[in-house]
Amino acid sequence: MKDSIETYEKAIQLLDKNTAVAMEENTGKIIRVYNENPDFDEWDFQELYKQLGMHIYIINEENVITHGSFPDDIGLDFNDCCQKLASLLDKRRESGQFYHDAMDIEQKTGNVKKYSYMATPDKKYIIELSYNLNENAVYNAFNFFYTIDELKKLYPYIYDVNILNIGGLALGKSLNERSLTKKERESFEATLTSKETNELKGDWRGKTATFRYIYYDSIFDEDFAQNKVIEIIYDDRLWSANLVQYRKMFIVQLFIIFSFVFVISFVIARPMYLAYHDRLTGLANRSAFDELKSAVKAKKGKKTAFFMIDLDYFKVVNDDLGHQAGDTLLKQVANIIRSVIPKNGAVYRYGGDEFVVILNSTTDEEAEEVARNIIKEINDFIEQYKDVNKTGVSASIGISFYPDDGDTKQMLYKKADMALYAAKKKGKGQYAIFQKDHE
Repeated sequence: MKDSIETYEKAIQLLDKNTAVAMEENTGKIIRVYNENPDFDEWDFQELYKQLGMHIYIINEENVITHGSFPDDIGLDFNDCCQKLASLLDKRRESGQFYHDAMDIEQKTGNVKKYSYMATPDKKYIIELSYNLNENAVYNAFNFFYTIDELKKLYPYIYDVNILNIGGLALGKSLNERSLTKKERESFEATLTSKETNELKGDWRGKTATFRYIYYDSIFDEDFAQNKVIEIIYDDRLWSANLVQYRKMFIVQLFIIFSFVFVISFVIARPMYLAYHDRLTGLANRSAFDELKSAVKAKKGKKTAFFMIDLDYFKVVNDDLGHQAGDTLLKQVANIIRSVIPKNGAVYRYGGDEFVVILNSTTDEEAEEVARNIIKEINDFIEQYKDVNKTGVSASIGISFYPDDGDTKQMLYKKADMALYAAKKKGKGQYAIFQKDHE
């Protein structure tokens, strides 16, 4: 089930990156309208909806939707229904940046939608847009709801399967179709907090049932939309009585369903994968880095480290030994960086002989240790090859930290680049941490 959801989210992120771009452009258009006329009472929201093809919501400083093109949501108070989202909206309003989430639920209808948020320049309001994923044919080809329906048909002991967002709302269903009871919500909240699976016995439409809650951490969504819970409602007695037979059938049928989904995913998503990955090294490329929206988040008391890595005298390798030798060196360096960075890190080939590493939730000491290891491993590799070693190739690294040196990806990149220049100036083959005098 998790694989099917992840494939759906992958389709959202990879197959329609233009949606996020369009949402940001449309938000810019609305803000321009706001700058010309900040009186929402005079706006024709239905006409704006026709022009943009996306619903518009105006959220005030109290996190209440005061105006919009979707009448059912006007008056919705996020402090009442969604306190976690309300807190996040305050942060997003203050930052003034554009945000978009992969998928979430529209409360009134249960429709799965993509939402975006951006504050007006005066930060009095947030412009929220929504794009209906249910109406997109590409997304529907990957729709995990079809997998759920197939499982329910194949296995009568499964009463229902739901994907619950952080507020306990079921994706694709309205509140009338699925609303958690007090005990169910307690079990759901326990799973959301502990990330451990929980079960309870209860009633499902007059039948005794087991409610199983499984934590799902989306690798594509961010912030509050990242955390979800899979709810499986089933007849435990029927499952236990036919355990061996059902288990075999379940695995075979599940394999068939997921195989179909993954075949489609491979055929369509492969070109998208190549668009975001460097063909030579296999690393995420500059396009993937540019698309990265939230590279500056860190757990409390931790930091995010930005590394700019550059190969000293790489041009000499290409000029003296040929481009094939240069390509081989780049592939080996990419493998070294990938092997050295911890699980909380990501590496990008930014271009030429430049690499970017992002370490989330780290410390100064941990980041410096990683930098030293990268330089050492690259030096050790180069020493094995006399021709390459003669060119003087080494790795220089510049490091900046969030929140010390900035709170945006662009600012951290810029300051890491300044630190890189300082490292090269000191004699190359070493790292430097950004300091004020580097500016």
